[in-house]
Amino acid sequence: MPAPQSVPSSLQHSPLHERHVALGAKLAEFGGWEMPLEYTGVLKEHAAVREAVGVFDVSHLGKIDVRGPGALELLDRCLTNDLRRIGPGQAQYTLVCDDATGGVVDDLIAYVHDDDHVLLVPNAANTAEILRRLQAAAPAGVEVTDQHTTHAVLAVQGPLSDQVLEAVGLPTGHDYMSFRVARFDGEAGAEVVVCRTGYTGERGYELVAPAEVAPALWDALLAGGAPVGLVPCGLGARDTLRTEMGYPLHGQDISLDVTPVQARLGWAVGWDKPEFWGREVLTEQRAAGPRVVLRGLVATGRGIARPGMSVKITRDLPVGHVTSGTFSPTLRKGVALALVNAQVQVGAEVLVDVRGRGEVFVVTKPPFVEAGVRSS
Repeated sequence: MPAPQSVPSSLQHSPLHERHVALGAKLAEFGGWEMPLEYTGVLKEHAAVREAVGVFDVSHLGKIDVRGPGALELLDRCLTNDLRRIGPGQAQYTLVCDDATGGVVDDLIAYVHDDDHVLLVPNAANTAEILRRLQAAAPAGVEVTDQHTTHAVLAVQGPLSDQVLEAVGLPTGHDYMSFRVARFDGEAGAEVVVCRTGYTGERGYELVAPAEVAPALWDALLAGGAPVGLVPCGLGARDTLRTEMGYPLHGQDISLDVTPVQARLGWAVGWDKPEFWGREVLTEQRAAGPRVVLRGLVATGRGIARPGMSVKITRDLPVGHVTSGTFSPTLRKGVALALVNAQVQVGAEVLVDVRGRGEVFVVTKPPFVEAGVRSS
C-alpha cells in the first residue's frame, strides 16, 4: 500500500475526523474526502475483519434521499435492477448507466422504506452526478435531496459483528440485504438505519446515522466491541477485502467506458423491465456478446498485479489489462481483476507484465476466498 500523499485543505472531512486523528490514522484522499487509510496496518485490519470484527468510517459515501408519491417508480425507470423484486425494509445492489452508451455512471445500494421513500448510497465521487441526473428526471412531487454531509455511515464487518451491535443496543439478525430503523441510546435517541450490507464479503452491518450522532456512536462501538477484539479499520483494508471478493470498484473495474455486460454484472439488471437508462444499448450488447469481460486472476508465484498492467497470452500477444490488483492477505498471493478479451476463459494461464517480468496468473471466477456475508 503506497504512503498517503499530502492532501489539500479543500477536502471534506467526516464527522469522525478528530477521532481518526486522535487514533493516529494515516489519512488519504478518497473521492474528495480526507479519510483514514489505515490505523495499525492493512494486514492486521484485514485479518480482524476476516477473523473477528472491524469498524470502518465510510461517511464519504453518498446519501441521496428520494421522497414523494412515485419515488420508487421513478427510480425503477432509471436504475438497472428491478426494484419491484424487493419490498419495504429491503436493499438492492443496482447501477446507474448512461442512456446513450450503457457505461456505468455509478453502482449503488438502494434502501426501500416504502413506495414513496428510497435511500440511495452511491460512491463519493459520483454523488453529485447521480443527484443531477435523478433531479432532472424527477416528476413534480418527488424530491431528490443530498444528505452527503448531514449523515454518516459506519460499517461494522466481521463474523462477530452481531455482538458489537448488541452491546450498543442496535438490532441484529435480520436477513442479508435488509435493514431496520432503530434508536441509538434509547427511545429518545437518534434514528439509525441498521443495514445488513457491506463491501467486505463478511457478515456485517452498515449504520446510517445523523452526522451529529456519529462520534458518540463510534465511541460506543469501540467500547462495546473491545471484549471481542474489534479493530478500527481504514480504507486500505476495505480495498483488499473487497478485491478478495471480486467486488468491482467504480473508476477502476467499472466506469463510463465499461458496461454491466462487460463487467459480468448482468445479474444486477432487470432485463425484463420495459425501461431503464441504457436498456437499448445494453440489450443489444448482451445479445451480440461483449468483446471484453471482467475476469479474476490469481498468481501462481509471487507476482502482485497492479491497475494498468498489461495482461498477455504470450509475451507478444496482449489480451487486456489489470483494473484492480493487490496482495491477498488471506491467500498470501496476488489477486486481481482484469478487463480481457472475452475469449479468455476461466482456467487459462495468462502473463501479467509486472515491471517487465511476465508473471503467471490463472484466470479464476471470484470470489477468491470463501464468502461469509450470508452466514447466520
